Amino acid sequence: MFSTLNGIIILENTVHIQEKAIANALKGNHTAMEYLYNQFSKAMYNVCIRMAGNRTDAEDILQESFLIAFDKLHQLKEAAQFGGWLKRIVVNECIKYSKKNFYWDDWNEDWNDTMKEEDIAWMGTVEMKQIQEAIKNLPDGCRQVFNLFVLEDFSHKEIGNSLGISEGTSKSQYFRAKNILKDKLTKQLFNNG
Repeated sequence: MFSTLNGIIILENTVHIQEKAIANALKGNHTAMEYLYNQFSKAMYNVCIRMAGNRTDAEDILQESFLIAFDKLHQLKEAAQFGGWLKRIVVNECIKYSKKNFYWDDWNEDWNDTMKEEDIAWMGTVEMKQIQEAIKNLPDGCRQVFNLFVLEDFSHKEIGNSLGISEGTSKSQYFRAKNILKDKLTKQLFNNG
């Protein structure tokens, strides 16, 4: 059923649909699980592909994350928080994957926690698709740290604790990732310009 609020059409039962799907999924209803998967899989896959860097591993992480989510669905306190709760599971599975599969170099370079104004201005000249592709092609450790720091809002201390590396390694991997991205994207702009 539809209603309007200040001229905006609103589907009244949207929140209730998710709540019902979760309630039915808790009872083992596969149609409800499929509904939840279809609603959230694309966004969660994007997290996985950014973190894993390749399609095969991203698909495996996504599948494992949904299996965990459906197994632990009883732990979800509020149905409206399902998306954020699921994303945390996905990020944790990506971290678990990286701990098993990535080698961490500790680069002894100077680094800076914040992006300088010229870095921010420069990023505005590059298309998002190019940035996403360049992030996917970063070395494993750099890609993980960059994604966790920039896109998932982890601190370097949290990254270090999660990945079993030092805070300094996290910072140096981020600095290295930022420099690699800038170099790659600058070359692309120069070659296309």
